[in-house]
Amino acid sequence: MFTNNWWKYLMSLNLKPDMIEQRTIGILSETKSPPDSRVVLPPSLCREAMQLHPSLKIIVQSSPSRCFADDEYREEGIEVVDDVSFCDILLGVKEVAIDQLVDGKTYFFFSHTIKAQPYNRRLLQTILAKNIELIDYECLRSKHGPRVIAFGRWAGIVGAYNGLRALATRLSLGEMPAMHKCFDLAEALEALRSIDFSSVRLAVTGTGRVSRGAEEIVKAAGLEEISPSSYISNEQQGQYVMLPTESLFTHDEYGFQTSFYSDPSGYRSTLLPYLQSTNLLINGIYWDNRAPSFFTKEEADALLKSSRLTTIADITCDIAPEASIPLTIRPSIIGDAVYGVDPQLLAELPPYSCNGLDIMAVDNLPNELPRDASIDFGTMFIEHVLDAMMTNDYSSHEMIKQATIAKAGKLTSAYQYLTEYVNA
Repeated sequence: MFTNNWWKYLMSLNLKPDMIEQRTIGILSETKSPPDSRVVLPPSLCREAMQLHPSLKIIVQSSPSRCFADDEYREEGIEVVDDVSFCDILLGVKEVAIDQLVDGKTYFFFSHTIKAQPYNRRLLQTILAKNIELIDYECLRSKHGPRVIAFGRWAGIVGAYNGLRALATRLSLGEMPAMHKCFDLAEALEALRSIDFSSVRLAVTGTGRVSRGAEEIVKAAGLEEISPSSYISNEQQGQYVMLPTESLFTHDEYGFQTSFYSDPSGYRSTLLPYLQSTNLLINGIYWDNRAPSFFTKEEADALLKSSRLTTIADITCDIAPEASIPLTIRPSIIGDAVYGVDPQLLAELPPYSCNGLDIMAVDNLPNELPRDASIDFGTMFIEHVLDAMMTNDYSSHEMIKQATIAKAGKLTSAYQYLTEYVNA
C-alpha cells in the first residue's frame, strides 16, 4: 500500500490517476535451447523505465548467457536475484521452458503459437492448465494495425548479411566473418563492404520491418534498387528489387486485391519470373499458410539447373511443407547457418553443393547482434507498451487485450480459432 507521503509525491508528478499503479516486473533468464542472449530491457533502460514510473520496480533474474552481464544491471542500481517468480509480471523473449512456468502468473514473450505451430502445442496447453495470462509481443498492435514492438529490423539486418555471406562463399567472391563474431554492426558492415557484389542480382520479399532491415544491408553491399517491372525486363548486374505482396501473388480472375490479406485462398505465386535472373532471394515477408508457396520443388530444381539462383536467405523461416519456401526443411542455428537442399528429393546436402540450393534459415537471427537488438526492442517497449502496463487494469487496455492469448485457463475471444489446435 502507498503511504500518504508517497501518494502525494506521485500526484506531484502529474501522472494520470489510472497510471498510478505499484507494479513489480521480473526480467526472466532465457530458458529455451539453444540459448538466446537477448533481453527485453537492457540495464540503462530498466533505470529509465523506473524513472518514468516511480511506482515501478524491476528485478532481474541472474543469467550466465545474457548479452548484458548481471554486474551491468547492478551498476545501474537494478536488483539481480535467482528467482523472480514473486513479481507481478514476468518478461521474457523466447518461449519459457514448460517446467519453468509458474501457475497464475502473467507472462510476456514470443510464444510462437498463433499459427498453431505443432512444436508449441504442449506449451500452450500447459499455459492454459496453469491459469497463466499470456501476452504475446507479436500481437501487440496500434489501433491502426501495425505491430508496435518487434525484433524484425534486426532479423532483416542479420538475415541479409548471412545470405550475402553464403552467396560470397558459393560464388568465391571472398570471405566474411560470421556476424555473431563481429563486435557490432559497424564491424560487420566493414567486412561486407570489402566484398565486390557488383556481379550479383538479388530479390527481397516484403516491405515491412524485416525487409527494410535487409535492405539496409543490401544497400551497404553497393547494390542499386530498381522497380519490379524493370528487374524482370533486364538482367543488369549489381541490382536488387523489393517485392511487395502485390508483386508476389495474383488471382486468375481479378489480379491482386486487398482482400488477399484476409483470404489468400485462390491466389497463385508470381515470384518465379523474378527468380530466373536472381542469385540470392531474401525472404522477409509474413506468410499466411492459406497462401500458396512461392514455388514448387520442381520449379526450384529447374531454377537450379537453368538460372542463377543458388542461395535463399529465409528470414521468415516457416518450415516445409507449410511454408512460403518449400525448401526450408528445418531451421538452422547460429554458427552453422547454411545447409544445402536437393530440390527434387527435399534431401539435405552439405552447403555449397553444386546439385543443391543453399538455405539460410536461422530462426533467432537478432541474437547474432543481441546488444544492439535488445536496446532497440527495449526502447520500443518503453515507448509503446510500458504506460499501458502501468495502468490499474492493464488487461483491459485494448492493445494488451488484443495481444492476450490465454487468461484464467481459457483462450481469449480473439484466439478461439486455436481451440482445435490445443485439444488435438
